[in-house]
Amino acid sequence: MEQLTNRESVMLPIKKLHPFKDHPYMVRDDEEMAALTESIKESGILTPLIVRPVKNAEDEYEVVSGHRRLHAAQKAGLETVPAFVFDLDKNAATIVLVDSNLHREHILPSEKAFAYRMKLEAMKHQGKTSGQAGPKLTVERISEDDSASQVKRYIRLTNLIPKLLLLVDDGRIAMSNAVALSYLDAAAQRNVLDAITAEDCTPSYSQAIRLRNAFDAGTLDKDFARKILREEKANQKERVSFEADALRKFFPQGYSIANIQSTILKMLEERYAREQRSRDRDER
Repeated sequence: MEQLTNRESVMLPIKKLHPFKDHPYMVRDDEEMAALTESIKESGILTPLIVRPVKNAEDEYEVVSGHRRLHAAQKAGLETVPAFVFDLDKNAATIVLVDSNLHREHILPSEKAFAYRMKLEAMKHQGKTSGQAGPKLTVERISEDDSASQVKRYIRLTNLIPKLLLLVDDGRIAMSNAVALSYLDAAAQRNVLDAITAEDCTPSYSQAIRLRNAFDAGTLDKDFARKILREEKANQKERVSFEADALRKFFPQGYSIANIQSTILKMLEERYAREQRSRDRDER
């Protein structure tokens, strides 16, 4: 990014700036946006946007980096914003767009998924024109933070239908589970979504794998999906836990955790039996 910001910025009218087509990053009116808007009201935009000229249009620009700053500036009532103007082709602009947002503090799995896919496609196109970059090489070069295999897993998420992907963003479906579901076609994914809604739960990893296997075998329908999700998951069973040190003082030295557990259960069973006998006498 340094080589793109080593020149003087210019002030551009907001009305002349347009979002990058199909960019993957959401611009949300949340607390962070409110804070950014207040900051811009007080101090202006400290980091200029990066834009590129729109072809066949006079003094019109496409935003490559800075969509959130642009939105905050609009909310703050500004009419112009500082920007660096670069004559980037679409592939180069896509790479700058993706890289300039990947290190944001809060980025959704869906944003990263579509960003990686956009960058992969752009780098492949660059490779076709230069003859230097193959598919494997481009995947390995996409991210400085995620491995090539993790990049591929994120890109798999772009095969999910929007409502399932939203559950990933909301944290209701784990990454590995979502990757397994991404191998289902849209109709099968809708069956799974219907089952999730009906049973009010999401699939565990083992259940997601079984759903994928059923899809591969041609046996996945709504009834099968509901049957799978209706099963109790290990992490959904209620548990009561205690620190071992808090219990040891009540038991002989040398008692194992298993001994302590069995003794507690036996004591509770005996207490329950006494209370039951007492209720029986009262009812006579």
